[in-house]
Amino acid sequence: MKKFLLILTLSYTTLLCQGQKDLLDKKVTISFENVTIKQAIQQLESQEKISFAYQNFTQLKKKVTSSYSSQPLRRVLQDLFEKHGLSFKVIGSKITLYEPRNSKNKITISGSIYDALTGEALIGCVVYEPATGHQITSNQFGFYSLTLPAGTHTIIVSYLGYQKYAFEAHSSGKKNVALNSSSEEIKEVVATANQGNENITSNEMSSNQIDVAKVSSIPVLLGEKDVMKIAQLLPGVKSSGEGNSGFYVRGGGVDQNLILLDDAPIYNASHLLGFFSIINSDAINHVKLYKGAIPAKYGGRLSSVMDIRMKDGNDQKPSVTGGIGLIASKLTLEAPIKKGNGSLLIAGRRTYADLLLNLASEGALRNSGLAFYDLNMKANYKLGANDRIFLSGYIGRDKLGFADIFNFDWGNTTTTLRWNHIHKNQLFSNTSLIYSNYDYQIDAVDEFTANESSLSVRSGIGDFHLKRDYDYYLNSKNTLSFGLGSIYHIFKPGQVELINTGKSFNEHIDNKHALESSLYFYHSYNWSTKTTLNYGLRFNNFTQFGPGEIFTYHPDGSIASSNQYSKFEKVISYNQLSPRLLINHKLNASAAIKASYARTNQYLHLLSDLTSSTPIDVWLPSSNNIKPRIADQFTIGYFKNLHNNNIECSTEIYYRSSQNDVNYRSDHQVILNPLAENQLLFGAGRAYGVEFLVKKRKGLLTGWMGYSLSKSELQFDQINNGNWFNAKQDRTHEFSLVSMFTLSKRAKLSSSWVYHTGNAVTMPTSRYTIGGIQTIGYTERNGGRMPAYHRLDIGLSLDGKNNTIKVNPQTGKDEIVPKKVHSNWTFSIYNIYARNNAYSIYFRPKANNSQSFEAVQTSLFSFVPSINYNFKF
Repeated sequence: MKKFLLILTLSYTTLLCQGQKDLLDKKVTISFENVTIKQAIQQLESQEKISFAYQNFTQLKKKVTSSYSSQPLRRVLQDLFEKHGLSFKVIGSKITLYEPRNSKNKITISGSIYDALTGEALIGCVVYEPATGHQITSNQFGFYSLTLPAGTHTIIVSYLGYQKYAFEAHSSGKKNVALNSSSEEIKEVVATANQGNENITSNEMSSNQIDVAKVSSIPVLLGEKDVMKIAQLLPGVKSSGEGNSGFYVRGGGVDQNLILLDDAPIYNASHLLGFFSIINSDAINHVKLYKGAIPAKYGGRLSSVMDIRMKDGNDQKPSVTGGIGLIASKLTLEAPIKKGNGSLLIAGRRTYADLLLNLASEGALRNSGLAFYDLNMKANYKLGANDRIFLSGYIGRDKLGFADIFNFDWGNTTTTLRWNHIHKNQLFSNTSLIYSNYDYQIDAVDEFTANESSLSVRSGIGDFHLKRDYDYYLNSKNTLSFGLGSIYHIFKPGQVELINTGKSFNEHIDNKHALESSLYFYHSYNWSTKTTLNYGLRFNNFTQFGPGEIFTYHPDGSIASSNQYSKFEKVISYNQLSPRLLINHKLNASAAIKASYARTNQYLHLLSDLTSSTPIDVWLPSSNNIKPRIADQFTIGYFKNLHNNNIECSTEIYYRSSQNDVNYRSDHQVILNPLAENQLLFGAGRAYGVEFLVKKRKGLLTGWMGYSLSKSELQFDQINNGNWFNAKQDRTHEFSLVSMFTLSKRAKLSSSWVYHTGNAVTMPTSRYTIGGIQTIGYTERNGGRMPAYHRLDIGLSLDGKNNTIKVNPQTGKDEIVPKKVHSNWTFSIYNIYARNNAYSIYFRPKANNSQSFEAVQTSLFSFVPSINYNFKF
C-alpha cells in the first residue's frame, strides 16, 4: 500500500511539473501598445485563456509597449514582470505573481543633486518614481538614495524654481544630477507625476523654508535683505521689537531659539543693537525654520530651530556679487578651486555710518563710532567619489562709541570643519568639528571727576562641539537618521577692571564649565501609500564641572552653603529623554492631516536686566540651583492645496507647556553679579493658539497671508499671588500679508502689511503716601497692553538689461550680446503711511494730578525710504 501511495505521489508531481512546463512553453503571439501591466495581464487572460492570481502591486501601474510573435509564454512573462521587480510561478492552473524578498531583486540609485550653473548643493529636492510611488528627498548636503524593485525605472528629480530632470535606471549605481534653473517645468514629465504637493506628502509640519532668492524683493528696514526679518512675517513667529531681528516663536522667549550657521550656534544674531541681523543673505544657500515637530537631530532649545546653510561657492566659474546701500555695502567672491571639484566663497559687509561721522565738524563726533562688519568664508573640496571636506567660518563685530569716553564692541566668531562620506549607496555620514564664541567688552572713562578713572567690563560664552550624523536609506519605506555629539561650554559671566588715580581694581566672576552630550535616532516609515510615521528619541546629558566656588541658596535667595570644586570635578548632572513623533495621513493627492508631539530641553539660560535681549546679556548653565527647562508641544494640522497645487493652505493648532521657566525677583541685578543665581525665580509656562497660512507659489502674483490667534502665559508662586499672568511676548492677534507682483521681465513690485496686538506690560495705576513713604500701585504683572502695531512697506525692484546690441565687425550686422555685468536697483519705503508705532512707553505723574500717571510713547521709525544698488559679474 505504501509503495502504491509513493508511486501515485511521484506520478502526480511529475504530471504537475509537466503541466507547468507545457503552460510556460506555450507559443504566444501578442502585442501591447502603451498599456499598463495589469491591462496586459487582462489581455493575456482573454486571448490565451490563462488565469492569473496577484495582489494590487504598484508595479502593475507601469506602462509597457512590446510585441511578440510565436514566443514562449515564459519569455513574455519574464519581460512583463521580472524587469519590474515581480516574479511568477504556476500554482495549479493559475500563474501567481509575487514580490521576491531577496535583496538581489532590488536596486538602489544614489548621488548628489546640485545647481548646474554654480555647483551648489540643492537641499530638499524630491526624487520619485511615478509608477511605484516611491519617493525620497535630498538631505542637508544634497545627497539622496532611492531603493526600488529590480527592473527599469524612470526617476524624476523635482525642485521648486528648477527644471524637472528625468533619467532611466535599471541597476544599482550612482547618479549625480545637475538641475537648471527655470520658471517653467518640463512638459513631458508633468503628465506622469503628481508633484508640486510636497507640503502634502512631506514628513514635516510646523516648518517653513525661506527661499533667499525669491524674497530678495520684499521690503525691509533700510532696504537690507534680511532672512530673519522675513521669518517674522510667518504665522507663529513674532518680532521682538520695532526693526529688531530677534523673534519669538509660539510663546517662547528670544533665547529659546536655536540659530545655527553651518551647525555653529549663534548666541547674538544682531547688528546695530538689533536693527540688522548678522546673516548676510548673499552668502546663504538655505534657511529652514522649525516651529514644532523638531527632528531628533536638533536639541538644546525649547521653541524653535533656524538652520542656516552657507553657500558652498561656485565650482564652475568665478563670480562677483555686490551691493551698495544707504548705510552698508557688501561684496561676495566665488571661485572654483578646481572646476567641478571644489570651490571658495568669501562674503563681506561693512557699514559706513562711522565714516560719515568723520565728516562732522565737532571733534567729539569725528572720534565716535557706530559700525559693524561681518565676514563669511567657506571652502570645500572633493577628495574622491565618496568624500568631501568643508571649512567654513564667520567673523562679525559691532562697535558703538563716543569720542574717547565710551566704547562698546561685541561680536560672534564661528568655525566649522566638516567631512562628508558615502559609505555605500544607502549610508551617508557627516562628521563636524565646530567652534563658536560670543563676547563683548565695554570701556568707559569718567572725564568729569578730578581724578580720571576708567572702567572695563568683559563677558562671553564659547563652545567646542564634536558630532557625527548618519542618514541610512534602508529602502523606499524606511529612512533612519542617527548620531551622537558633545559640546563643551565655557561661560564667562564677567570681568570688571577699574583704574582710578593709578590704582587698579580687578574683579573676575568665575567662569563656569559644562559638557552637553546627546545621542539620537529618528525613523521615517512609510506605513502605507497614505500614511507615514516619523518617530525618534533624543538622549541628553548635561554636566556642570569645576573649577570654581559653587553656592547653594535658600528659597528666599540667601546663601545656604558654598563649596569649592577643582577642575573637571562634577558639580551636578542631568539625564533626560526627548521623544519626537509625527504622523502624516494623506486624504488624497491634495489634502492631508498631520499631528506631532515633541519634547525639548534647554540647559542654557539668558539673563538680562532689561525687558528685551541686548548685547550685554549673560548666559548661564543649568546648575545645582537652575534646573533645565522642559517643554512639551502638541500640534495638529490640516493641509490643503488648490488650483493644481498653486495655492497652499494650512491650519495648525498647537498647545505647549513648559517647566522650570525663569523669572526675576524684584529689584534684581543679574549683570556682573557673582550671585546672580539667587536673583532667579522658577515657574511654569503655557502657550496655545491656531495658525493659518495661505500661500500662492506661481504666476505674476505670488506671496502669502498669515494669521495667528494665540495666548502665552506664565505662573510663579512669588508673582501675581501665584496666578497665571501674560508673558511679555503675549500677543492675541498677529496678521501679515506679503505680495510680490511681476510687472515685467525686469520689474517687480512688492509689499508687506503687518498688524499685531501690543505686547503685555505692567503699568502703574496710582501713587500714594503711607507713613511718609511714597508708594506706587501697579496693575497685575503684564496686565496692561502696548498700543496695537501696524505698518505697510512697499518695494520696487528693477533689473538692468542683461543683453546689449553690438555690430559684428565681420558681418556688419547687429547682434545681441550678453552683458558681463548684471545690475539691479531696489527702492523701498518702510512704514509708508508713517504710523507712529510705540517702541517703548514710560510713565510720569500728570501735571495737574501728581497722584495719577500718564503714559508717554516713544516712537522709533516713521517714514523711512531706502535705495540699494546690486551687481553681479
